Amino acid sequence: MKKLMVFAMAAIMTVSALTGCVQKTNGTGTAPAEGTSASDEKVLYVYTALEDEQVNDYLKEFKEQNPDITVNVTRESTGVITSKLLAEKDNPVADVVWGLSATSLLVLKQEGMLEAYAPEGVENILPQFKDDAEVPSWVGIDAWETAWVVNKEVLKSKGIDTVPTSYKDLLDPKYAGLIVMPNPASSGTGLLTVNGILSLYGEEAGWEYLDALDKNVAVYMHSGSQPAKETAAGEYGIGISFGYRCLTLAEEVGSDICEAVFPEEGSGWDMEANALIKKDGEKEISKKFLDWAISENIMKKYAENYPIVATGVGEDLPEGYSSNPIDQLIPDIDFAEAAANRETVLSQWSERYDAKSAAKE
Repeated sequence: MKKLMVFAMAAIMTVSALTGCVQKTNGTGTAPAEGTSASDEKVLYVYTALEDEQVNDYLKEFKEQNPDITVNVTRESTGVITSKLLAEKDNPVADVVWGLSATSLLVLKQEGMLEAYAPEGVENILPQFKDDAEVPSWVGIDAWETAWVVNKEVLKSKGIDTVPTSYKDLLDPKYAGLIVMPNPASSGTGLLTVNGILSLYGEEAGWEYLDALDKNVAVYMHSGSQPAKETAAGEYGIGISFGYRCLTLAEEVGSDICEAVFPEEGSGWDMEANALIKKDGEKEISKKFLDWAISENIMKKYAENYPIVATGVGEDLPEGYSSNPIDQLIPDIDFAEAAANRETVLSQWSERYDAKSAAKE
């Protein structure tokens, strides 16, 4: 598969709220809602790694357009959703996947779990944002990238008056015990950060960098958002996360306390994408949902949070991003290779660093 690059920017602001059922789950099964069955044509099972408030915001339009459809959403971090889908391979519950990393969807495709489908309007999606098969197995919606949030008050309490602006800066011994980062086995943000470092430095030097970074890391968390949230709350000094979350938290807390940083060397990144799960009794509403999920209005909604989306929707950028956010992305990351090497990378990462991982809830 060709290397995937991104060339679209956009942003338009609106506000809405969720109608539907959003749940977090443990284990491998998702029970149908009371009074329904998994095969019910009026009930749609959606698995997603989108942020909670994004799901709440985005879904309102679909529910307004389809008031007779019950949408049951299972929302978890990327690694958890990916593992859950793989565990359910022989008895899938999800009808569609919405906003899961392209790297994860490439793994599912390799496992024969995706049904090829070309959503209405797919011709408007940039070639770099969709599967290159004649009928795509997955279609992207936006890209997200490594960033971190710095709690300047926490650093000041440790006698530190500098803000780290590069990967190299994070290795300074003065930050020992002050850094938190997502675990790549459970977090897509953690995995894209690790993949970005391995791509940026090369495999040998990349693992050497991660060894050095580990000396400064206090804990690896199981969510891409959690390091930023806990840092903004004053629990840590530096929370490695992703751009959207770092910027929103810095704005909420105030720039005098927190600052969002995009690394000078470039950000690791991945795409959020959608797919149809291969299963008996596929529902027409599943395809209708995937049509909606790349429609013009929802693309504008995605662009409220991310400057890089799968279509050219506008010219404005969400506040806090650079004038050309594409330049921030580490170039030439091979997502097909990243998917093929996913288990190898995670195994090596866990062997080296898992001792510092937070306990799983």
